[in-house]
Amino acid sequence: MSSLSHTVPNFFIAGASKTGTTSLYHWLAAHPQVYMSPNKEPSYFSTETRPENFAPEYQAMVRQQMEDVKRFVNEGPEPKLPRKEISGVVVEWQDYLRLFSGATNETAIGEGSVCYLWSRTAAQGIAERVPHARILLILRDPAERAFSQYLHYVSLGHISRSFRQHVMASMNPGDKFNPFNPFLQIGLYAEHLQRYFAVFPRKQIRVWLYEDTLAQPEVFHRQVMEFLQIDTSFVPDVSKRYLEVEVPKLLGITQAMRRNGLWGRLRGLTPKPLRPMLRKAAYRRRRTVHLAQEDRRFLVDYYKDDIRRLQQLLDRDLSAWLM
Repeated sequence: MSSLSHTVPNFFIAGASKTGTTSLYHWLAAHPQVYMSPNKEPSYFSTETRPENFAPEYQAMVRQQMEDVKRFVNEGPEPKLPRKEISGVVVEWQDYLRLFSGATNETAIGEGSVCYLWSRTAAQGIAERVPHARILLILRDPAERAFSQYLHYVSLGHISRSFRQHVMASMNPGDKFNPFNPFLQIGLYAEHLQRYFAVFPRKQIRVWLYEDTLAQPEVFHRQVMEFLQIDTSFVPDVSKRYLEVEVPKLLGITQAMRRNGLWGRLRGLTPKPLRPMLRKAAYRRRRTVHLAQEDRRFLVDYYKDDIRRLQQLLDRDLSAWLM
C-alpha cells in the first residue's frame, strides 16, 4: 500500500448533471497541470448519497460500489495517465484523501461530484475542509436538463413511463434517493447557489451557462483554465463524446427485453457486423428526440420563480429559459 498523501482537492466540478461535466472532467484530466480523482464522483461531501438514504432496490448496488472504491483506494490509485477509473460513494475522509495520492506536481487538483449542487450539506462541508476551493458550475435550461436526465434514465433501463408521467411522479418523490428524487429539485438553481454564496467568496465560484459552452467552446475552455490558473495554451481534445444517450424507439418493449435479459441474448446471437444495424433498428439518437411544447410549458411554470431569482443572483438575462 502506498503512503497516504495529505493532498486535498482545490477545485470541484459541482454540477449540474447533464451539462457536459463528464466531458469537462476528462479534458481537464488530460491537462498536464491538473490531477483529477480517478473516481469522478466520490460524493464525499454530500451526506444525502449515503447508502441508507437510497431506495431499498438500489442499496445493494451502492454498497457494492462503495466496497469496490475502498478496495481501489487502499491498493493505491494509478498516478496520472493512463488512469483506471472507478465509481462509487466515498464516506471516510482517509479514503477520500487516497483518491488524490497519485498527484505529484500538479497545481490544480479536483473531482466532479454533480450531486454537490443540489446537496444541502456539500457547500458547507467543502467550505469547512477546503475553504480555499474553487467551485465550477454549469447550469442548463432546467426544463431541457430534466428532459435530458429522463432520456438518460430511459437509456439505462431505469424507467419506462412517459416523460410527463415521470415528472408527475417526481412532484412527490418521497425521501429516498431514486430516479424521482432528486429530479425536478436539481433545476432549482437559485436555491442551490445561495448555499455556496453563503460560505464562499464570489471570486471562488464560477458559473457558466450550458448553452454558452456549446456556442463558444473555445471561450469556455480558456475561461476554465484561467479560473484554475493553469496553462491556457493547452488545447483539449473534444472529439470524444461522453455519456451519449440513445433512446429506445419502442420504449416498453425494449425496456422489457432489457429487464428479462432478452436484449443481451439477442445481441449475443447477432453476428458482430450486424450489431450496429440491430441497435439502429431499436434505438435513435438523442438529438432526434425533443421536449414536447406542452411539457416544456408545465416545467417553465414549475421553475419560473427560481429562474427569476437566479437572474438576479447571476445578473444574467435568462428570459430564454422562460419561453
